[in-house]
Amino acid sequence: MSLKHSYTLLAPIYDLIVNGPTAGMRRNSLARLSEARDQTILLSGIGTGLDIPDLPAGPSYVGIDLTTAMLRRAQRRAGQRDNIRLHCGDVMRLPYADEQFDIILMHLILAVVPEPELALHEAARVVRPGGRILILDKFLRHGERAPVRRVLNTVIRHIATRTDVVLEPLLAQCPQLQLIEETRLAPGGWFHQIELRKTD
Repeated sequence: MSLKHSYTLLAPIYDLIVNGPTAGMRRNSLARLSEARDQTILLSGIGTGLDIPDLPAGPSYVGIDLTTAMLRRAQRRAGQRDNIRLHCGDVMRLPYADEQFDIILMHLILAVVPEPELALHEAARVVRPGGRILILDKFLRHGERAPVRRVLNTVIRHIATRTDVVLEPLLAQCPQLQLIEETRLAPGGWFHQIELRKTD
């Protein structure tokens, strides 16, 4: 099943599955935007727009997602806000010019896409030098065996999300990105909050 097809099917129940377990983590991650003010921010893989109610009012936002079913829900959340534009597109092949955004927000997307290294590479391409990439997602620790998660991945990756993504190999393919902060979050440290900065 393709990612686009599976998330079209999941769209009506996505919020019920994702919102409760991740709401606190997402709000904490979005607090890093508090001083963004007039910056331009890309929400890479905006989904149903669960983050929209907690986005600070100052910046301009562009949200992109692969499925129109998810974007319809995001549009309802955006309502009449005039600082959010939504586009249908692939985060692994972003339809934007180089160095266009000040900040890239990647919530729960690197563990979803088939090729997370491409999604991170594209984020690095479209963020300006000195800009930030803010990530919240599930990652295995470098060298972690995690046999249950790896076996689970063989099935669940075709439906909703991957459970075998390791951050370090992704970063190794993006030498222009500097790791500023990495915090492992409960439960069990599986979710990581990460800040990357693009070097000049």
